[in-house]
Amino acid sequence: MPSLLDSCEKFFDTRDLYAVLNIKKDASDKQVRKAYHKLSLVVHPDRVDEKKKLEATEKFKVLGHVHSILSDADKRQIYDETGDCGEDSDELSDRDWSDYWRSCFKEITVKDITDYEQQYKGSAEELQDLKNAYIHGKGSMDWILEAVPFTNTEEEDRLRERLKPLMDSGEIPVYKKFTNENPKKVAARKRRYEKEAKEAEELAAELELDTKKSVEDDGEGSLMAVIKARQGQRLQDSENFLDRLAEKYMAKASKGTKKKSSTKSKK
Repeated sequence: MPSLLDSCEKFFDTRDLYAVLNIKKDASDKQVRKAYHKLSLVVHPDRVDEKKKLEATEKFKVLGHVHSILSDADKRQIYDETGDCGEDSDELSDRDWSDYWRSCFKEITVKDITDYEQQYKGSAEELQDLKNAYIHGKGSMDWILEAVPFTNTEEEDRLRERLKPLMDSGEIPVYKKFTNENPKKVAARKRRYEKEAKEAEELAAELELDTKKSVEDDGEGSLMAVIKARQGQRLQDSENFLDRLAEKYMAKASKGTKKKSSTKSKK
């Protein structure tokens, strides 16, 4: 059974636990936890193709083991001072790292998502995401609405107002597709979103009927099942948002690796 450091080198091309999570040695507990969450979402065995599941499972185990050390003050101190992980190598295979992952992150609720949405809108974080989406999509509002969380066609004027000062100052380029978008395209996008909203309303109506029938036939148990079904889409939206964050995180890591390789090749 390979040691943790051997596994780190095999799957992440480094024997440095901090480098595995792409964080600095003085990272706070919160930063350690956040980095582990982002990276684990990318390699979680349930989120990859069947062909990649075996490798993802091993990576997932390694990440969990790394986090279990860096999130424990005593183990982290020993590692920092000696380079010793202080763990039996068998732990990598014996422990249920899926259970460990679930114990680290509480289940996301509808209230969590609603509260986060309220904090996110108008924040510096939203502006940065908006800026990145604007540049990546070269001013495409379609791309912005797809990439920036909690946005829809009703948000377009607000989003344009947030970006305007950045264009005026020259911080971001001015794209004609953003400043002079074809009205027909704007109308088509609005119709598409309205259609999706209508379909959502119809689904909600169907669920309402199911709720009434369930209460009559099966009592509160079925009612709770319907309520959970309603919550499911919002939870999925949240997971998709986390996935996008994880993808952005991995993209940055990938760029860093390419730069490192390029530097080596020049030597």
